[in-house]
Amino acid sequence: MNQQVYSIPKLNKEMGKQVNEYINTLTKPIGSLGKLEELVINLAEMKNEAFPSVNVPGVLVFAGDHGITAEGVSAYPQAVTEQMVLNFLNGGAAINVFSRQIGALLEIIDIGVATDIEHTSLVNKKIRYGTANFYQEDAMTFAEAEEAIEAGYSQGLEMIKRGVNCLILGEMGIGNTTASSAILAVLSNKEVHSLVGHGTGISSEQLLHKVKVINQAILHRKPNTHDPIDILAKVGGFEIAGMTGAMLAAAENRIPIFVDGFISTTAALLAKSIAINVVDYMIMTHQSVEPGHEIAISLLGKKPILDLGFRLGEGTGAAVAYPIIQSATLMLKEMATFSSAGISNKN
Repeated sequence: MNQQVYSIPKLNKEMGKQVNEYINTLTKPIGSLGKLEELVINLAEMKNEAFPSVNVPGVLVFAGDHGITAEGVSAYPQAVTEQMVLNFLNGGAAINVFSRQIGALLEIIDIGVATDIEHTSLVNKKIRYGTANFYQEDAMTFAEAEEAIEAGYSQGLEMIKRGVNCLILGEMGIGNTTASSAILAVLSNKEVHSLVGHGTGISSEQLLHKVKVINQAILHRKPNTHDPIDILAKVGGFEIAGMTGAMLAAAENRIPIFVDGFISTTAALLAKSIAINVVDYMIMTHQSVEPGHEIAISLLGKKPILDLGFRLGEGTGAAVAYPIIQSATLMLKEMATFSSAGISNKN
C-alpha cells in the first residue's frame, strides 16, 4: 500500500491541563458545565491555545453521483444529486440555512456529479462523471480514489487559508448510504443487515434488496480491509473520498473537525485508517438514525453531542451542534474567575 504520509501533530495534553485548572477558577461549581468543559479542554489540546476559538466555521459540501443507483437502492433518482447541488448554490438547502445561522463560509464542490453544472459559485474538482456501478465493477480506479482524496485535501487547505478555524464536512450524492454501508461493513466486519437503514426513505422491501446488493458487491469486489484506498476504489464514492482528504488537511493544521452523520463518519473512519491520529481532531456532533452510524461512532471511539433524529447529511447535524461547541469556548473566554469577580470560593 503506497500511500501519502500525513504529518498530524499530537494533542498538547499539557495545554489541556492548564485549561482545566483555569476552568476550575471560574465562577461556578467545579464540573458543573459538564460536557462543555470537556469540549473546550479538548479544543485547547487540538489548537494548542489557552483560549481556543471556533468563531470562523467553514463548511465544505462535496457532491458526487453513484453508479450503484442503477440497482434500485435509493428512493430518489440519480438526477436529484444535480438538482440538490443547484439548490445548494441557490441558497435553498438545509445546510445553507444553518451555515447562514452560524456565519460559516460555505463551499459546494463537484467532485463527481454525473452531469456538468455551470455556476460561478461551484468549485469544480470533478474526478469523473459519477462512480461505476460497484455491483458490476469497481466504483473507481485506485488512482481516481487517490485523486479524490487529494482534491478534498487541497480544498480543505484552501478553506483553512481563507481563515476558518474549524471545519464541517458535508455531502450530497444519491446512493451514498449504500456506498457508506459497504465501506462500514468492510471496516467493521459486521453483518450488512445490521448497518443498513432506509436512507432517503426506501421501503422495507427495498431495504432487503439493498442489503443483498451490498453483500453481493463486497463478495465480488473483495476490498482489502487494511487498505482504505482499495476500499474506496472498490465500493466507495468520490464525495466520501473528498471528505476524507479534507479531514486529513484539517488535522495537519490543528483545525477541529466537526463530524456530521453517517456518510461523514464513514469518511472519518477512512481518514483514521490512513492516519490514525486524525481522530484526535474530531468532535462527533450528533447521532443519526441510520443504524450503521452508532457502530461507526463506536469505531471512532467518540460520543455524540446531540441526538435529534437527523438523517439528512449535508453537514446539517454538525452545523446545528456548532453553537454548543462555540458556547464552550465563550464560557472559557468570557466567564469571570472567583478572584476577578470578588466572589468567595468553596471552603
